[in-house]
Amino acid sequence: METRPPKKSFWMVPFTVQVTRGLLRDERSRRKTMGISLLIAVITLVAGLTVLRSWLTPHEHPWRFILFWFACAWETLLVLLLALLDLLLIRAKARTARKAFREEFSKRTTPGSSSGQRDE
Repeated sequence: METRPPKKSFWMVPFTVQVTRGLLRDERSRRKTMGISLLIAVITLVAGLTVLRSWLTPHEHPWRFILFWFACAWETLLVLLLALLDLLLIRAKARTARKAFREEFSKRTTPGSSSGQRDE
C-alpha cells in the first residue's frame, strides 16, 4: 500500500490574516494604511473623471469601466471601514480611561480619608 505525502497547506492565507491583524491592532500602522488608502481613492477618482475618461467610456469598454469604478469604490469603502474602526477603538479607550479615573477619584474621596488631603 502506498503512503501519500502530507498535504501542503496554503501558507498565504494565514500569513495574510496575521499581517491584517497587525495592521488593524497597531494604531500608527492603521492610520498610515488609512491615509495611503484615502490618497489612492482620491487619485483614482480624479484620474477616472479627468485623465482616463476616454479610456473608461462605458459604451465602448463596459468591463473596464465597471472594474475601474468597482476598485475605486472598494478603496473608498476600505477607508470608511478603517475610519469607523479607529473611531470605535478611540471611544473604547476613552471609556476605559474615564472608568479608571472614576475609580481613582472614588478611592481618594472615601470616608476614611481626610478631606482636602491626597493619598500619596
